[in-house]
Amino acid sequence: MKPERTASLYYRLATGLTALPWRWQRALADGLAWLWRRLDARESRVTRRNLELAYPELSAPQRARLHRDILRTTARQALETLYLWTHDPAANLARHLRERHGQALYDAARASGKGVIVVAPHYGNWELLNQWLASRGPFAFVYAPPESPAGNAFLQLARGGDNVRQVRAEGPAVRQLFKVLKDGGTVAILPDQQPKNGDGVFVPFFGVQALTMTLVNRLAERTGATVLYAWCERIGPDIEFALHVEPAPASIADPDLQVAAGTLSAGIEAIARRDPAQYQWTYKRYTLRPPGSGESDPYATERHPH
Repeated sequence: MKPERTASLYYRLATGLTALPWRWQRALADGLAWLWRRLDARESRVTRRNLELAYPELSAPQRARLHRDILRTTARQALETLYLWTHDPAANLARHLRERHGQALYDAARASGKGVIVVAPHYGNWELLNQWLASRGPFAFVYAPPESPAGNAFLQLARGGDNVRQVRAEGPAVRQLFKVLKDGGTVAILPDQQPKNGDGVFVPFFGVQALTMTLVNRLAERTGATVLYAWCERIGPDIEFALHVEPAPASIADPDLQVAAGTLSAGIEAIARRDPAQYQWTYKRYTLRPPGSGESDPYATERHPH
């Protein structure tokens, strides 16, 4: 079956699932989170290790409670995302974006014509943020395409639409982003995934050295674009969110990569600390270690508890 037809089938199945009442979908998500914990699935193991690294000051019971909350929120976020992808974006924003903080700041940055870089950590629901950005005008965002052609076709179908340009995180991506910004456009970047060696520098993230991208710095320094942090934070038990847009410090465009990446990382950490359960702790953020540190991959020793 062609990837496009497979993607269309996936989309119809997702549409059927998300037509169910939200309380049923929420119960399904909570069941999935319970299963992750019960089987000690990858999501459970990675989250536990991340909490040991990032929150060493917490007691074992405190980390266990946070671990449970993160898995439940992660599962709900997955169902919320399918819901948002299969419903009209305008209706999603009207119904589920209950508060908007900083919208005027974003609109003014766009109107300046200098270009805008939106730094959007994996916090809350970043897919609702994408739909809000599209509602304000054209923008481009970088994404890592799945290995499966059908999976990539599904993302194109689910995330596509008016004003949305999806840029594959591959060789020509940086040139495309520079052009968008030079033309006064908007670029959105998910900044908290581990780049390849050579594409980042090590700076602290929750007190642990983490390889952090320099792409935001390079784009900001060379184009003079305005850099804004933005996120959609969950504020209720149902699909209820508050938009937040805040200016990034000027040092995020510092020519010193350590200073710039440190600023970027500190901003991501501040957002994640607002409600740790809403951050994507199921991701292996600390796999690569600083050269010469003697440290090994902290996830290599994952074990199922006895």
